[in-house]
Amino acid sequence: MATPKVALVTGSNKGIGLAVVRAMCKQFPGDVFLTARDVGRGTAAVENLKAEGLKPFFHQLDITDPQSVRAARDYFQENYGGVDVLVNNAAIAFKMADTTPFGIQAEVTLRTNFFATRDMCHVFLPIIKPGGRVVNVSSVMGSIALSRCSPELQARFRSDDITEDELVGLMERFVKEAQEDVHSQRGWPSTAYGVSKTGLTVLSRIHARRLRQERPQDKILLNACCPGWVRTDMAGPSATKSPDEGAITPVYLSLLPPGADAPHGQFVSEKTIQPW
Repeated sequence: MATPKVALVTGSNKGIGLAVVRAMCKQFPGDVFLTARDVGRGTAAVENLKAEGLKPFFHQLDITDPQSVRAARDYFQENYGGVDVLVNNAAIAFKMADTTPFGIQAEVTLRTNFFATRDMCHVFLPIIKPGGRVVNVSSVMGSIALSRCSPELQARFRSDDITEDELVGLMERFVKEAQEDVHSQRGWPSTAYGVSKTGLTVLSRIHARRLRQERPQDKILLNACCPGWVRTDMAGPSATKSPDEGAITPVYLSLLPPGADAPHGQFVSEKTIQPW
């Protein structure tokens, strides 16, 4: 009996992640896993989708906990021989009105949105199956933050030869300079969320390039995307899109047809490649 295909969505007990799981349950020819840090919230979300007539599965996954990430990897390796679709959706954002010092916001935001997502990629990319799809949920806020960086920083973030080590160094530098309250003088914008998503989009470009170099025969497609301005706990009630509308582009990239060779290493919004 052939092993069924499997899709995994991080941070998917609510918001865009939950909407991606809902859509994938309807469109993906295989098992779809909703994951969450909190088992109670995750299983409740699964039960709600089952009440809609869908059949998602649940697995606990906290992307900031290396042990949780490795345990999930081992589960999918043992039960499915790897992963066919990985949607890195888990992220955090401070509210505009939050009075937490900016240096702390920078450290906390990048810890999840950039560094933990990077760790997730390091652990899971080796088990992405041939023909697999990887979608990193980034944001147009990353593009806006990029446009507000110094010309020197913009040149590096847009460079086709930036390495992962260099990118990590830049993200660490942003956190350090934010904590020292010198980030503005050093060419950074005052948006921790935006810089975290700049980093994630650039990381996606680097990982896509590496996949082409190291596993060209596997035809894995990896992209970053912006779901749009979506009514979630993170973006608030005035946003223009419902979560199901926000899921459209991530799901489109998750379901790129077999044999497709593009888009790859791109930043995609409204199912369209955006300039970087």
